[in-house]
Amino acid sequence: MRPELVLDAQATLGEGPCWDEALNGLWWVDIAEKRLHLFRPAENANQTFQLEQQVGTVAPRTAGSVVVALQDGLYVLDLRTRALDRLANNEDGRTDNRFNDGKCDPSGRLWVGTLNLNGEQGAGSLYRLDASGELRRMKAGVSVSNGLGWSPDHTRMYWIDSPTRQVTAFDYDPATGEIGHPETVVRFREEDGVPDGMTTDEEGMLWIAHWDGGQVSRWDPRTGERLESIPIPAPRVTSCAFGGPDRRDLYVTTARIRLDEATLRQYPHSGGVFRIRTSVTGMRAFPFCG
Repeated sequence: MRPELVLDAQATLGEGPCWDEALNGLWWVDIAEKRLHLFRPAENANQTFQLEQQVGTVAPRTAGSVVVALQDGLYVLDLRTRALDRLANNEDGRTDNRFNDGKCDPSGRLWVGTLNLNGEQGAGSLYRLDASGELRRMKAGVSVSNGLGWSPDHTRMYWIDSPTRQVTAFDYDPATGEIGHPETVVRFREEDGVPDGMTTDEEGMLWIAHWDGGQVSRWDPRTGERLESIPIPAPRVTSCAFGGPDRRDLYVTTARIRLDEATLRQYPHSGGVFRIRTSVTGMRAFPFCG
């Protein structure tokens, strides 16, 4: 499996890829530039929505709207008028925190975490937004909330707090959205970089982006074994998501933020979106149900 550059976006901080089946396209964000993008592979076209705040997460909702996590809250974005309708405030209660990575669970609830803009450890949280509009703090003391994913039978939730260099698995109840019994199922070595965004496939395996590791890797959460490593020609690999008509295309986002000139000369496509044709089917991206 070799990565193909499908969009030389030169994104400062490309993140949050999410396949939208209704639109047959890939949503992704450039957090630092406050931009939301929709890439349509069939047309080789990328549409940009300029926002006024940093955007950490996008999730499908309807054919005419998406949910976005901006710095100060969660919103519905009308794709036709580009109007924003606030769903919930940032409940951290501090202006130096922002929402980061997020994803909808199999029942359509939005899970999204926060981080501190000044790098303060343990200042963030992991939240769950229900269809009713209630925002619940599910875990406090979080540093950099990142990748999320669910098992094919919807009984396990996987989550990354990046500085820990670990993936945590929780028991997950799809009926109530409650989580419990956390355990570490993947550990990164220092030379692997930092685990960032994540997705899962229908065989129950985890696909993890390596920030400062230049790769995407596939892991078995039952054993903690790394099954595959796929080099990406960009050191700061941020996230990955399955898409395409059969959900066998793995889309990978990258960043060029804070890379020096020598590194950018070596990796000129940093900030691009890459695609890897895989032999497995990825889990479907669940839309927000509220």
